[in-house]
Parts: sequence; structure tokens; C-alpha cells
Amino acid sequence: MALGREDLRDALALLTGWVRNPRELQRTLRLDESEHAALTERVKVVADALQLHPEIRRRNGQTQITLHVANGTVSADEVRLAARIEDIYQAVRSRA
Repeated sequence: MALGREDLRDALALLTGWVRNPRELQRTLRLDESEHAALTERVKVVADALQLHPEIRRRNGQTQITLHVANGTVSADEVRLAARIEDIYQAVRSRA
């Protein structure tokens, strides 16, 4: 289900650090290698349940996450996944 413009704006305002462009939502996180591995494993479980396929990679010592958006319309599931990623990020960082 796609979100209306106002709902999308409100949801993204709550997702600190996420950047939206017409084709994707992106987030860059400061994680070490073990934190990256833990985050990637946990995100895969949630993403599979939502039938989404985020791109997660290491670049210049940081973890970059990209959620590709179909037809330029962010869905409720994509926002839900971004929110879960934030929860997972906080949990992984608190273990350090």
C-alpha cells in the first residue's frame, strides 16, 4: 500500500538519517565489521518477512542501506522496514 504525501512526510520525519530520492530510501550507518554483520543478518529476516530486498553494503568503513522504491512511490512496508532497521541499528550499537 502506498502512502499519501503527508503520511510519507510524517513517517520519514520520524526516521532520522534516512534520505529519500525518487527511486530509493537511503541510510548510512557507522558500524564496525561485527556490527555490520549482525545488522545485516537481522535485517534480512525482517526484509524477507516483508518480501523486500534492501541493498546493504560496506563502503569506506560505513554501512550503506538502500531500499529501492517501485515507481517512485514509497510503500507502508518500506517505511516499516526502515523503522525496523532503526530499531536493529540501536540494538546492535548498544551491544558494543
